Amino acid sequence: MYETLLFLHVLAAFALMAGIVMFTGTAFGVELGPRQLFVANRLTDVGATVVLVFGVWIVLREDVYDITDGWILGAIVLWVIAVGLGAMTGRAMAESHGSRPEGRAAVLHWATTAVTVAILVLMIWKPGV
Repeated sequence: MYETLLFLHVLAAFALMAGIVMFTGTAFGVELGPRQLFVANRLTDVGATVVLVFGVWIVLREDVYDITDGWILGAIVLWVIAVGLGAMTGRAMAESHGSRPEGRAAVLHWATTAVTVAILVLMIWKPGV
């Protein structure tokens, strides 16, 4: 069961990162049409939710990790920050209608990206384990 949960957790992380990469394209000048903007938003929304659900499920179901491990708590805190920043980014990006984000939208996007990469670093290297 562990391998299945881990597979779904990692698959959701790929979906989340695919959405972020689509938004990063706009930061470099690629315009997203309404459909692409919709897909990018759904990938990040669903990816972020499913990552958390399967991540917590793995921790609670399996005896491999403990929910109080520092790297897990750090990842959950960063997840909350990333989701908050992502929601603000989504609203700011919607105002730009899929064109290159400027000002606040660009700063929010890069902050969300940095926090998400920090989560990946914690998940991959598991400091303290």
